[in-house]
Amino acid sequence: MFGSIGMPELVIILVIALIIFGPRKLPELGRSLGRSIGEFRRASNELRSTLEEEIRVEEQKSTAPKPASASSETQTDPPAEPTAGSSSGTWR
Repeated sequence: MFGSIGMPELVIILVIALIIFGPRKLPELGRSLGRSIGEFRRASNELRSTLEEEIRVEEQKSTAPKPASASSETQTDPPAEPTAGSSSGTWR
């Protein structure tokens, strides 16, 4: 059940905990221990899934074919010039 901890050892641990903490505190301690274990499992599962996702993304990047390099020339609009016949110097 718990690896090398058998039933007699588990009973002894529970009796000692009952003597130390008393019957009123024992259920509260059990609940808080259960919550802590649950939070730890959630955090470790989240970390594991994040790492697996990062590994999968890196593998996809390394196996994906490299795209053809785009030409370095880019088409740009000519600089704006003042409109002909306009004395106000408006730009188009």
